[in-house]
Amino acid sequence: MAPRAAAGFVSVRTLRHLSTVWACAAVCSACISFSSGALPSEPPPLAAMEEPAAFHAEPDDEAARQALPAGSFSGVVLGEARGSLDALLAEPEGLLVQSVVENSPADLAGLTEGDLIVGVFEQGALRELVWPSEWRKLELETPPGTELALLVDRAGVEVRTELVLVPRVRTAARDAAPRVREELRVGVVLRGATEVEARAVGLGPGGGAVIVGLTRESPWRRAGLHYGDLIVAVDGEPVAHPEVVLEAIRAAKDDARFVLAVARGDARREFTVRVSAREHELRRIAIPILFDYERQRGEKTTSVLLGLVRWRSTPAAWDLRVLWLFKFGGGDADRLEEVDA
Repeated sequence: MAPRAAAGFVSVRTLRHLSTVWACAAVCSACISFSSGALPSEPPPLAAMEEPAAFHAEPDDEAARQALPAGSFSGVVLGEARGSLDALLAEPEGLLVQSVVENSPADLAGLTEGDLIVGVFEQGALRELVWPSEWRKLELETPPGTELALLVDRAGVEVRTELVLVPRVRTAARDAAPRVREELRVGVVLRGATEVEARAVGLGPGGGAVIVGLTRESPWRRAGLHYGDLIVAVDGEPVAHPEVVLEAIRAAKDDARFVLAVARGDARREFTVRVSAREHELRRIAIPILFDYERQRGEKTTSVLLGLVRWRSTPAAWDLRVLWLFKFGGGDADRLEEVDA
């Protein structure tokens, strides 16, 4: 019989087993530390968006809207071309004819549902139309009896047609103002201007973008923009829809700046703004087996010796784990402290 190992000593076989275990653990730790999952393709949304309750609803200006001059009438209801089937195959051009009022000027001109109005001829040159507000502005500013020469795309074939405007008898129906958010580069919420707001700054109904939300870190807040500011133009281009502002933000390079023309009450101002400069918040240091440190969106994690000891902390809580068995933790309670008067 082989002699037993003396008490307090470790056999060679046991040491070999331990070394094998530690080698496997080292390989696993290295794989975990150096293997990388899919990195995010876009930055996370900007935090701390503030949307004052006073700007949640549109202004109650219907009485003022009814008192505005009605302008001319064409009898065509238009939408964005990007809502058409053709827009799925190529870049949209023009305005989509959604419906035509019976016996209206548009009906007499032969326009039908599904047509695309590419633009209107002015002094022999074609002015392309992209947003419905541009057509509504044309109706409001063109006297009744004026003949408009239009370029129409019908099933891929462009034709020219003439339309004679007539006086509008009733105010057009009120459309709900769109509300759009941008949470990646600026941190802003925009509401489409009401007809009263848009026409007051020379835009057609549906144009303009009112700032109704900003993140605390928004570069536009730091540039001096306020809640309720009405963005009229971006780098000289009229804001015919809030999407015009979003497209400028998306297209801007990291170091780009652009000029916003803003109406604040009765005053007009210009602001030079930029998109956000992102902080590189994610940090990690890893030494296989021995040490691993990671910081991610306010949470810090430190572990040593394959996680034998791990410490995690956030601004609100912490926990400590030892030997994977013993856990300690603490943090903020779900109630406020009682303070003696």
